[in-house]
Amino acid sequence: MILAVSIVYFLYILIKIYVSVMQAGFILKAKDQKPVLMMPSKFVKAARYGAKKEKISIVETIAEYVLFIFWIGYGLGWLDRSLQIENTVLKSVLFVDIFVAINYLVFLPFEVYKKFVLDEEFGFNRSTLKLFIVDQIKSAAIFLIFGSLVIAGVSYIMIGFEHWWIVGFLFIFGIVVLINAVYPTIIAPIFNKFTPLENEELKEEIEALLKKCGFDSKGVYVIDASKRDNRLNAYFGGLGKTKRVVLFDTLIKKLSKDELLAVLGHELGHFVHKDLLKNIFLMGTMLFALFFIFANLPQELYVQIGVSNGPYATIALFLLLSPVFFFFVMPLISLVSRKNEYAADRYSSEVTSAVSLRNALMKLVDENSHFPLSHPIYIFFYYSHPPILDRLKALGFNEDSSQSFSEALKERSFKEIED
Repeated sequence: MILAVSIVYFLYILIKIYVSVMQAGFILKAKDQKPVLMMPSKFVKAARYGAKKEKISIVETIAEYVLFIFWIGYGLGWLDRSLQIENTVLKSVLFVDIFVAINYLVFLPFEVYKKFVLDEEFGFNRSTLKLFIVDQIKSAAIFLIFGSLVIAGVSYIMIGFEHWWIVGFLFIFGIVVLINAVYPTIIAPIFNKFTPLENEELKEEIEALLKKCGFDSKGVYVIDASKRDNRLNAYFGGLGKTKRVVLFDTLIKKLSKDELLAVLGHELGHFVHKDLLKNIFLMGTMLFALFFIFANLPQELYVQIGVSNGPYATIALFLLLSPVFFFFVMPLISLVSRKNEYAADRYSSEVTSAVSLRNALMKLVDENSHFPLSHPIYIFFYYSHPPILDRLKALGFNEDSSQSFSEALKERSFKEIED
């Protein structure tokens, strides 16, 4: 059994590396072609950034495979033997916490490198080492407190119920829904400062748009995203009475009022089409399948790995092997997601303006320096949104018959200098 698991994991790693190699090669070749949606210098810069990210991803994937070999071949058995604790729930909490901590420490250098070397090189990073460390401490504290409680809950369920996987699924699914509900009001403020939108004219326009779309918001807030990097974003967070509009301060600085409203119109399209609820349902379906699979793992696998068939071992195997499941299932989910994005774009065009949304999307590409072209296989596995050119064409953008975006950017830059 362990041989079958190892073969599947090896194929997963092999495909991930292949996709990254194809993407990096595609980007490096595309950067020497005619620039798309960017001025030539930014087009090349975005290509170099994208290619370097994929090279780092390849090294991360190799590290992921080495870690898998360690856990399967020695680590899980060693951890089981080292924790001589009779209380199964307590042992599960300590076992999984140590498992997660070791994984975290292995991949931490990659996060540091991407933040303070790669992002720094290309001008994205605005975070300080102190802020990064504080963020890590906060994340660790949240996991140790709430993650440990969840592990204890699942362990208790596995011990106390014959069909534990059904009850366990309902418990975890409830946690997922709860996190979505409380994220904007409890979790997100731990990491960012939220302040009510002060621009009264913009606030009135946003509230009018929300009312038009039937979105009952508990406020429009701006977060200090610029303290970490200069990328642009906005989102609607929460469920039920916790719903709120959240704007990155970088977005307000870079987009015009009409462009910002068009972006919000797109997000409102997801609300009107109930895409969040659909996504939660899809996530629930995948979780249900995963719980069924891990509830029926053969005893032979535990014996070969050298661990007892206890809650702690099953939870660790769940965390270790579930990325393989998600990797092969996500293309189907992403296909549905891309269709939802087109529908949200159409909705925004109806309630705001297709031209404003097109301009906003092009600015987002330019400001975020996201390379606008990707290899088809990379799109298949990783794109939850349609390629930007496809979205723009669906909104009526015709690059060949209109002024090039590079020229438009130049005109905009000159105008900003004059102003």
